[in-house]
Amino acid sequence: MSDTVTWTEKRLIEIDAVTLCRWLSSDMAVLVDVREEWEFAQDRIPGAINLPLSKFDIRKLPADDGRRLVLTCAVGRRSAQAAGIMLATGHDKVTHLRGGMLSWDDADYDTVSGESVKDAAPAELSMLPCASA
Repeated sequence: MSDTVTWTEKRLIEIDAVTLCRWLSSDMAVLVDVREEWEFAQDRIPGAINLPLSKFDIRKLPADDGRRLVLTCAVGRRSAQAAGIMLATGHDKVTHLRGGMLSWDDADYDTVSGESVKDAAPAELSMLPCASA
């Protein structure tokens, strides 16, 4: 049996804000926000890492450490584009937050703001509403 994955087996997996929150609070995922740095600095999901689509380079993605890599943006378009790049360059499955920051806000989850950071402070993850659930 071959290990080769055909294009038809590659896929984009969409998750909702509740699932993302659970994964982040359980340290099961790492979140990559593909919005521009100024957008990320204004408002971001706690624990997110910024890698803007305009500079998107799969070599700059966090190393595979066993956690799910999840992409997000403002409404889901740019994260789907970044997912397409990943699928076209060797990834078999890519996960993104359906609806992006808009869906996070619709779930009434808090965000953080401040200077753009390369790696979010672990303390931000304790702010997740599902961290105590």
